[in-house]
Amino acid sequence: MRERIPVTVVTGFLGAGKTTLIRRLLEEATNTRFGLIVNEFGDMGFDGAMLSDCLDPSCDGGVVELTNGCLCCTVADDFVPALEALLDREAPPERIIVETSGLALPQPLIAAFAWPTVKPRVTVDAIVTVVDAPAVLAGRFADDPDAVEAERRADDALDHHSPLEELFDDQLRAADLVVLSKIDGLDEKALAAVRARVEEDTRGGVAILMRTGATVFGVAAAAEEDPAARDGHHSHDDDHEHDDFESRVVPASFASRAAAVAALEGLAARPEVLRIKGSVALSDRAAPLFVQAVGPRIETWFGAPGSTATGLVVIGLKGLSEVSLQGSAVAAPS
Repeated sequence: MRERIPVTVVTGFLGAGKTTLIRRLLEEATNTRFGLIVNEFGDMGFDGAMLSDCLDPSCDGGVVELTNGCLCCTVADDFVPALEALLDREAPPERIIVETSGLALPQPLIAAFAWPTVKPRVTVDAIVTVVDAPAVLAGRFADDPDAVEAERRADDALDHHSPLEELFDDQLRAADLVVLSKIDGLDEKALAAVRARVEEDTRGGVAILMRTGATVFGVAAAAEEDPAARDGHHSHDDDHEHDDFESRVVPASFASRAAAVAALEGLAARPEVLRIKGSVALSDRAAPLFVQAVGPRIETWFGAPGSTATGLVVIGLKGLSEVSLQGSAVAAPS
């Protein structure tokens, strides 16, 4: 009987660093044939393009990008067929990585691995939750983090007031490993505070890694065998339709990288904007500029010369108003 293929599921909140972690894993494991399933919330997915641009040899053509909804809502229609397509290849991958949407609940995805055509062929090696340490330190996951935390400590059965807090807790509860990202510049006191917050919602014995170079493979958690242990404070039968979030797709081009960054800084500063992600065209460069922005942090890098800019996905809270980018040659709401 063929040995089951290990699957690593990488989850985490918007902009936590999931793509960065996966890039490093694929770059370092040069002797392993990977399959990769990428999912994004919104009408367009960009992580697949970002990863395959620089990691095509490792991915072995196995990038399956899902763009019509988060995995937690569409596993029966999209995720299982995508996984089966990888498993049915003439040379199936030796290891599979699944990157969930930043808005996805991981628990229903775990249940999908018990699908009759899938379970005999794969095992969930680990659910890895990536945590944006500076964001947690700033209390980004609650409207009033001090008040919510005080009430939560007084009543463990209390529902969280913020949908972001709820998602964060569910992702931690599902984790077999937690990776703290963006820790450069945080002192020991700050790191201890982040770790204490994370430990509130992780299961006993879950390792919290504070080294970006640490491996996340070989955990052998077999998460598909005990999905109930990873259930959060509500089930997937609840009204989980992402009603608290909206996304816009915005085509854009700029004269230069500096002009693009200036426009993005203005958009990212809006309190209802949670995430900006994608690529834009520049007049002074043949290569598109890839963009990731969470709060005030904006990261940019150039793609392959001649490749096509795909536009930007702007993800925000419900009621996200008209989205435009000042200085863009194609500033257009969606």
